[in-house]
Amino acid sequence: MIELQITDEVRRYAWAKSRDMGKLKNSITSGDGNQCGFIGEQLASEYLGGVLTNTYDYDILIPEGFVDCKAKQVSSVPYPHYEVSVAQFNTFQECDYYAFMRVEFLNNVYTRAWFLGIIRKEEYYDKARKLIKGQKDGSNGFTVRADCYNLRIDQLYDSVESANGTLQEKK
Repeated sequence: MIELQITDEVRRYAWAKSRDMGKLKNSITSGDGNQCGFIGEQLASEYLGGVLTNTYDYDILIPEGFVDCKAKQVSSVPYPHYEVSVAQFNTFQECDYYAFMRVEFLNNVYTRAWFLGIIRKEEYYDKARKLIKGQKDGSNGFTVRADCYNLRIDQLYDSVESANGTLQEKK
């Protein structure tokens, strides 16, 4: 996990983008997470050295392929045993990788963020466990708001090179 600073420029960019976007269909938070999502995408793109594209299927273009960034608004520091999630309705997105971010929101301010890791889409679903809406997650007691696939943070990779190296070793 890599801690990243949120600059005022990133905050302004995310706020403007979230206002333009409004509420998305299937939004679990009714659009309240848009700003967090844009902060996560911007910082993940910078960390990965990619280009923001912001399509339905992916958010970031890198030389190795398409990355969809999943960001979660939080109020605490992440630990390796915490989990990341991909909602069931997002499983059809045509991307090569998932990148995961946690964006801290304290006293109505986005304060800092963490790049949790990246993983190839196929490997994510090989390792993840499925949870059904309303089910209580036994690992943390959270009741999930939508069908989803969860994976521990410590099963992610810190770079695209690491994620690809693991796949090559399996062959």
